[in-house]
Amino acid sequence: MDRFEAVETTGENQVGGWLQTTDGVRLWLDIRGTGRPVILIHGWTMSGLFWRRQAELADRFQVVTPDLRGHGRSQSTPRGHTVPRYAMDVREVITGLGLREAALIGWSMGGSVVLEYWKQFGGDRLAALGLVETGPYPMSSASWNTHKCRGGDEEALHRDLAAMREDRRGFARRFVDAMFLSGEAPDHALRWMTAEQLKAPTDTATAIYEDYVRRDYTPVLPTVSVPALAVYGRSRHMCFGPSTGRYVAATLPDSSFAILDKSGHLPFYEQPEVFNETATHFLNRLDA
Repeated sequence: MDRFEAVETTGENQVGGWLQTTDGVRLWLDIRGTGRPVILIHGWTMSGLFWRRQAELADRFQVVTPDLRGHGRSQSTPRGHTVPRYAMDVREVITGLGLREAALIGWSMGGSVVLEYWKQFGGDRLAALGLVETGPYPMSSASWNTHKCRGGDEEALHRDLAAMREDRRGFARRFVDAMFLSGEAPDHALRWMTAEQLKAPTDTATAIYEDYVRRDYTPVLPTVSVPALAVYGRSRHMCFGPSTGRYVAATLPDSSFAILDKSGHLPFYEQPEVFNETATHFLNRLDA
């Protein structure tokens, strides 16, 4: 951990602090527990706090939750808001902390970051990867794709970004609501999740969203040579859901697949016990 600056100790085997990237950006990391590293990558305009209900995984594993650049507590910067740069940041977290045999798990856009990591670095320092509610190509015309930008719909992309710029807080609240199975977030979750989303500057949110939705990682899926976990929700609201999940799981050479029926785009938050049990079972298999 020679590049990690610890600044907060909030419990036994729990520390928060900074890691500076090679291009000078300070990333916030939360590290809990000991054992096999499990690195959890959040989605667009979110933060590591969204994984708060995975704290119990630290009873068995070392759980690392970074905030991507420009998100959460990480440094706000006008540069580097592309999926490849985010994957490089994850690489620098892994090497900076000296992690090996890690499981790298990404949610939504974070799943694209995971696939980009594999594209750049292969299985170096990885024992497994995971994709949670991830659409490997949001603009795909394929029948499995449920994203609003399906079929290369640039107009849908621009409508979303215009709505965000015109009413950032209203857009954030609607976005958070849509992530839940019911289409309505509980009040306590709506408050803190909206606050976290608003920490990402509008220019940052725009730049990374435009980059993310246009990137096609479907050719990467069949190249993954480590065990992979695919977890998806089921909702009529914002959710990649079973169709995308089945495609992803079938395309990965060695996958474990789960649909969490009582969740939408947030299976790890809406059904944390089931998600944590599923992840723990998957991770334990790596040592079998």
